[in-house]
Amino acid sequence: MADTKQADEAKEAKRAAKAERQATRLAKQIRSFAAAHRGAEAQVAYIGERGSRIVLVGEDGGWGDLVAPTHAIAEEAVRKAGVTVHEDFDGEFAAKVRTGPYEWYRMAGIQVGGPANSNT
Repeated sequence: MADTKQADEAKEAKRAAKAERQATRLAKQIRSFAAAHRGAEAQVAYIGERGSRIVLVGEDGGWGDLVAPTHAIAEEAVRKAGVTVHEDFDGEFAAKVRTGPYEWYRMAGIQVGGPANSNT
């Protein structure tokens, strides 16, 4: 019985260490984004079994996203990065996003009558 407990504890320690490394790696990417965009804010959204999406919006209006394997890792990453986290992607936060021609073209392809989203 003691061997099983020790094996479980060892597995849990490995899992925790892996999660810590993942959060640290994501935090580094978030800080890099923030440095390139004169600061950043974030919103963390659960996307199901895939994990959680970290949406980043820079002070210059640039935006991007990252996917973390779990919601806990995503929350730890934004905490480590030291960025402001929003509960929702709406209002003043969403208004900071600046889109360019590429995004408008891609969004138009989703609409009926817009350009196709394929390369055919």
